[in-house]
Amino acid sequence: MFHSSHAWTALQRTPKTNFQLGTVLCFVAGATNAGGFLAVGQYTSHMSGMVSSVADSLILGQWGLVISGVAAVLAFLAGAMTTAWMVNWAMRRHLHSAYGRPLLLEALLLLVFGLFGAGIDRFDSPLVPTPWCGGL
Repeated sequence: MFHSSHAWTALQRTPKTNFQLGTVLCFVAGATNAGGFLAVGQYTSHMSGMVSSVADSLILGQWGLVISGVAAVLAFLAGAMTTAWMVNWAMRRHLHSAYGRPLLLEALLLLVFGLFGAGIDRFDSPLVPTPWCGGL
C-alpha cells in the first residue's frame, strides 16, 4: 500500500490511489479528532459543530468557550487559506506533487501538537485550563 505513497500527492491519481489516500486521511482525521478531544475536552474537526457550540456558549454567557471556539474556526479558515495558497503556488509552477507540501506541513504540525500534548503536564496554569475559569 505504501510503496506508491508518492503518487498520493500527484495531480492525476488512479481510483486505487484515491482510495489509499482517502483511507489514510480518514485515519489521520479520526486520530486528530480524538487527540483534540483528549486535549481540550471537545471534538475539534467538525466546523459546523464548532460554530453551533460557539452559538450555544454565546447564549449561555460562557465567554471563554466562545473565544476558544472562534479561535478554532479562525484557525480552520487560516489553514484552508494556507493550503489553497500552497496548492495554487505549486500548480502555477507545474509541480507534480502540488498537494505534497500542504500534507507535509500538516504532518509536521500534528507532530508538534502530539509532542506538546505529551508534555502538557509539565506546563503551568497559563497553558492548561483550570476548573475555576470554566475550562477557558
